[in-house]
Amino acid sequence: MTSAGRRPNLAVIGATGVVGGVLLGLLSVRQDVWGEVRLLASSRSAGRKLTVRGVETEVGELTEESLAGVDVAVFAAPDAVAARWAPIAAAKGVVVVDGSPVFRQDPDVPLVVPEVNAPSALIRPRGILATPGCATLTMIGALAALHSEYALRELVVASYQAASDAGRAGMATLRGQLGEIAGTGVGELTGDLRAVVSDHGPFPAPLAMNAVPWVGVPTEDGWSSEEVRLRDEPRKVLGLPGLKVSATCVRIPVLTTHSLAVHAVFEREVTREAAQEILQGAPGVVLYDDPAAGEFPTPNDAVGTDPVWAGRVRRALDDPNALDLFLCGDNLRKGAALNLAQTAELVAAEFAALG
Repeated sequence: MTSAGRRPNLAVIGATGVVGGVLLGLLSVRQDVWGEVRLLASSRSAGRKLTVRGVETEVGELTEESLAGVDVAVFAAPDAVAARWAPIAAAKGVVVVDGSPVFRQDPDVPLVVPEVNAPSALIRPRGILATPGCATLTMIGALAALHSEYALRELVVASYQAASDAGRAGMATLRGQLGEIAGTGVGELTGDLRAVVSDHGPFPAPLAMNAVPWVGVPTEDGWSSEEVRLRDEPRKVLGLPGLKVSATCVRIPVLTTHSLAVHAVFEREVTREAAQEILQGAPGVVLYDDPAAGEFPTPNDAVGTDPVWAGRVRRALDDPNALDLFLCGDNLRKGAALNLAQTAELVAAEFAALG
């Protein structure tokens, strides 16, 4: 409890972005462990006024001077901003909690999921803590709970990722495309979406009434950067550097909430009933799994909620050591802003313990 000691000052970097907006909402309803909350962004956004903890607060420009007196800085900012400014903040003694992919694979930067690897992951040689990507965060709590019982050996994952993963531009693009084709009959003939939809926005193909099997940028041998992250990030969080992972990432026409179909292979035999019991008790996970009654997670069930929803739990038909399940999690909450807030609160508790 930070009330017993000093309440550290917090800076939110990227306060005007879509994740920053969710983060401000969370700071307003979660336990208040902070002294001053300072909102910082680019010069373009400086001067705007946003509400946090019920107080209208003016957004300042991110500069070295604006970091003076800050104890913890949460970066909900673009990669280039994090790459430049996180080391500057850390050099000033600010504890950085970064949501970008820039530092996730740095061996001196822990990759933190509070329900899974805290407090051991809070040791920070560079003064920076990273948080995983939203797809990893949608599955890692459930997998960690199952791993502790059965010992995870291999993963095959298909992600179905929402438009808001691409920020406000992604959401605006999907809404615009849906409006453009509504009531037109488009989507019923070969290639008609590509012919009619005029603006692909941040996506490589029309998203409305479609599924786009590409998220991220190209890497080697046809893999996307998002698919590589779905391999590397669970390895680091779970401490399993040799974990076999194969991922396919797909963008679907949902505004918010990622879904993942997971095939997990373990060292020991699993049963459906035992796995359901484990998931029901896993922190940050809600089990919603009665298909006969129409109960299974969908993005619309999970959107706006903090937990990851788990369902369609079943032992693989051809492997008693394998489990299949379906997971949904709001990519702007647990997939981004909530994990940042939870991690920052652990750092705030350190200040409280010091008195």
